[in-house]
Amino acid sequence: MEEKTKSLEGGSVTVSKLAIWKTASFVFAALFIISLLTGGFGLGDSVTGNVINNGNVPSPEPSADIKVSIGNDDPILGDKNAGIKVVEFSDFQCPYCERAYSGAVAGIKASDDFKNGDVAIVYKHFPLTSIHPYAQKAAEASECANRQGKFWEYHDTLFENQQALDVPSLKLYASQLKLDTTKFNKCLDGGEASAKVNKDSQDAQVAGGQGTPYFVLVNKKGETQAVSGAVPYANFEAAISSLK
Repeated sequence: MEEKTKSLEGGSVTVSKLAIWKTASFVFAALFIISLLTGGFGLGDSVTGNVINNGNVPSPEPSADIKVSIGNDDPILGDKNAGIKVVEFSDFQCPYCERAYSGAVAGIKASDDFKNGDVAIVYKHFPLTSIHPYAQKAAEASECANRQGKFWEYHDTLFENQQALDVPSLKLYASQLKLDTTKFNKCLDGGEASAKVNKDSQDAQVAGGQGTPYFVLVNKKGETQAVSGAVPYANFEAAISSLK
């Protein structure tokens, strides 16, 4: 390596370019580790959501500006007559969606509001196909399972096996869940559920979704709250409280 010498009063100091490069590399590595521990350098991820470690979350004011529709063919977990619906727009290949599944969504399912039938979860598809090549078919596969009454079992299987969402794996999960594989494979191979998935994606954008996971909570008055990203359950608790 070439060396660089700088004259100083009373003598000179010789600095190796290799030493400079090692120092810079060390500083960059330290900053990178800090960014991982603190959630980044203040830049949000507008495509795949983010993780925010909030403490006590104040209840926001409800709004009627968000437009979200719930169809008869949308999978609902919980009491269908619940006063508050948590509409989740999600992508089976999105790592932040898996964090929401194992974090805040699990918190909702464990809550008294859910167990008492006051809150239900509605799942809608929002596959980010530009960055998640397996998301579209995974979404379609879950709808093929929905036709046989096993959407939520299949939904859980996909999130728990997020690293294997190719078509052969999707068909294997159907077999493991005891679905009629002839009907399932015909549905998946023929793209029979693609229209439903595409409609959900359009609904997500109409509702203001720009990334995943994206949630819209709506009560019977039509008042809504939006929650974006893989945020803690406390954020949902505050939103639910505001809609009661």
